[in-house]
Formats: sequence, structure tokens, C-alpha cells
Amino acid sequence: MTPPLTNLPITAAARLAGVWYLILAICGGFAEFGVRQRLIVPGDATATAQNLLAHANLFRFGIVAELLGQVVFVLLVFALYELLKVVHRRRAVLMVALVLLAVGITVLNLVNQAAALMVLDGGLWAAAFEPAQREVLASFFLGLHGFGYGVVAQVFFGLWLLPLAALIVRSGFIPKVIGWFLALAGAGYLVDVVLAAMLPDVGFVLSEYTFVGELLLMGWLLAKGVDADAWRARRAQALTAPA
Repeated sequence: MTPPLTNLPITAAARLAGVWYLILAICGGFAEFGVRQRLIVPGDATATAQNLLAHANLFRFGIVAELLGQVVFVLLVFALYELLKVVHRRRAVLMVALVLLAVGITVLNLVNQAAALMVLDGGLWAAAFEPAQREVLASFFLGLHGFGYGVVAQVFFGLWLLPLAALIVRSGFIPKVIGWFLALAGAGYLVDVVLAAMLPDVGFVLSEYTFVGELLLMGWLLAKGVDADAWRARRAQALTAPA
């Protein structure tokens, strides 16, 4: 998936991880803010249906962008694993496992988005429903997607940042402050899960204010990579440590 660090200078490998992070941010941001929040009108099934039919290709492109972003997410987490396994291999493995769970849920959940458009596009099987019924059914599928994305998958979007934060704080080759901000970002996502599940009408999204750690990590990897000497020292320490 990602070139092993033995084939790349460590700083170049870290910057490659930053590139994956940037692509993930672009794809995810476009799918969420450029498509879903633009086309879906909360509480108005008719307006949402009209938007989806009028901008069907944009809606489909949003699905493709989300799929691409999730593929890149896998590449990113394995790149981070290669960087951070020298700090604590088991925590690095946990980080990868949590991302793989998040990716699997997110990708499967996109079926609900596709189903919403299939209900509206007038296919043969959809002829059994009246137009108003199709609009409500499409909104139902979009609601399922919203719950799957904003509650179920987001549990893992928050959790994976916690071992990542711990690894960075202990690493010595990425600034500790980035790790602390990542822990705050993870906590923000988890609070949002509770709010969305228990108080869906509140409308407050804490992660909009706590996601800064992810931006800091992405920016640091792109601009600085890692402290190569400190990384090599940690690798040497890991190789000589008892199993």
C-alpha cells in the first residue's frame, strides 16, 4: 500500500503521510460540505428530493469522493503505523484496527446514500411508490446514512485519535503538543457521538472546535516530516528492547 520506510528517507515517508492526510481532508470535506450539506435540507423531504434529482451527478460524485477518501484513510493509517510502531507496536496496531473499523462502516454506510437516489430516480421497482412516498423513503435512507456516519462510524473516528495521540506524545520525533491536541480532537468526536445519539435536536457540534490537532499533525508532516535523528534513535531502542 504505502512504500516501506526502508525504501524512503524517513522525512519523505512522513511527508507522504501528510499528503495522504491532505487528500483525505479534501475528499471528506467535499463529500460532507460540498455535497451532503448543500443538497440535504433537514426536515424537508420534498426540497431534498428536488435537490438530489437536480444535482444527481454531484450527489454521485460525492459518494465517489467519500469512497476515495476512505481508501486514502487506509493508506494514511498504514503510513502512520510505519512511522510510529517504533514507539509502541501494540498501540500502533490498535490505531490501525480502529481505522479499519471506521472505514468499513463508512463505506458500507454509503449504500444508504445510493439507495436514496435509487428511490427517487424512477426505476421500475420504485414505480410501486407514489412520488411523496419516494421522497419520504429517500429521506429515511439519508437519515440512516447520517446516523451511521455521525454516530456509529464517528465512534471510531474519535477512538483512533487516542492511541495516535499517545504515540506522538511519547515519540520524541513529533512535537508533544500535537499529540495533546489530537487527544482533544478525539474526545470532541466522542462527545459529538453522545450528543447525536442522546440529544439529536441540540445541533451543537463540539468537534468543529476541537479538530485543530488533526490540522496540526497534517501541517507538521507536510512541512517538517519528523525529526529523523530522533526517529532513528527510537527505532534502535525498539530493536534492542526485550520482546
